[in-house]
Amino acid sequence: MDNSLSKFPNLSDSIFSVMSALAHEHDAINLAQGFPNFDCDEYLKDLVYQYMKAGKNQYALMRGVPKLLDQIGIKIKNLYGILLDAQEEITITAGATQAIFTVIATLIRPGDEVIIIEPAYDSYAPSIQSFGGIVIPYRLPAPHFNIDWDAIESLCTPSTKLIIINTPHNPTGTQLTATDLQALWQIIKKRAMYVLSDEVYEHIVFDGQKHHSVVEHPALFSRSFAVFSFGKLFHNTGWKIGYCMAPKTLTREFRKLHQFNVFSVHAPTQYAIADYLTDPNTYLQLTQVFQQKRDYFLEKLKASRFKPLPAVGSYFILVDYTAISDLSDKAFAKWMTIHKGVASIPISPFYSDPPEHKLIRLCFAKTKDVLTKSAERLCKI
Repeated sequence: MDNSLSKFPNLSDSIFSVMSALAHEHDAINLAQGFPNFDCDEYLKDLVYQYMKAGKNQYALMRGVPKLLDQIGIKIKNLYGILLDAQEEITITAGATQAIFTVIATLIRPGDEVIIIEPAYDSYAPSIQSFGGIVIPYRLPAPHFNIDWDAIESLCTPSTKLIIINTPHNPTGTQLTATDLQALWQIIKKRAMYVLSDEVYEHIVFDGQKHHSVVEHPALFSRSFAVFSFGKLFHNTGWKIGYCMAPKTLTREFRKLHQFNVFSVHAPTQYAIADYLTDPNTYLQLTQVFQQKRDYFLEKLKASRFKPLPAVGSYFILVDYTAISDLSDKAFAKWMTIHKGVASIPISPFYSDPPEHKLIRLCFAKTKDVLTKSAERLCKI
């Protein structure tokens, strides 16, 4: 294709597609792409089928099935003590990535600056650039990856329109505290800025810690869009269903684009999830499930030459391979996939200007047998 027709002439397949394809080609264990290798609850699948058989197969309302919106509202009240107008402040989306893209489309005009915190999920920057926005990266300092809010504020200009945060954070496994959110509010309250909070791993938080959402900070939420994922919540990423929460005025603007982008999301699935959410244990159990997996995998890795970094949230860990190789992270990840049978994700693609980290990301959302076999292979490197 003529490059003059392309908005992104230098953009190729994502690292997730590349590494998963490489894993398939070489029959490697795929700890690269962020999805579980186990299925969702049979009862939830039965509910979807029941609603299909009951005829819920036409367009849902653009904002979402009312019962599902109400159930999400109940969930938010129980978790954070916040009472939302569920019908006017929550929108069901075709996954979290669509919600993120639509938020950016809603806010960003040519020349607007958007601060992203790197390493950052790879959809953020292209989405910003699609609408003429300018990406302003802030690099988290390794190895602890804590945010220096004074440094964030130093990046703000009169053109800064948005900051994107991600908590729990992919790929570092860190999460923001209530103090972090208060520091963020001190920055944006003085400016015409908004927040896009990517909280898809909200229920995968470890070691007795609590997830802190922008929703529980009323002043901050007044300028925020918060994005969540049922795919991450219920082990069915292929269903591509999530939701976006924002105050009424912001939701109205979001829906103006959502209606022409996706319009509505798979109806029987919405009805099924609405029923499923009536039992809070369907999501409150996730912390225990994934902490057991994390702890088991870390214990098995103790015999390896990899050095895991602390991970308090999400289902990823970063491991340092400095003691093993001088290869770049991309080269090492490909070598490990081809020759050692375990696929990972290098973290350099999460940066606009990659540092010289010797770090790869491993996904531990896998069954015990897969974690055992993966660790055995990694310990032999």
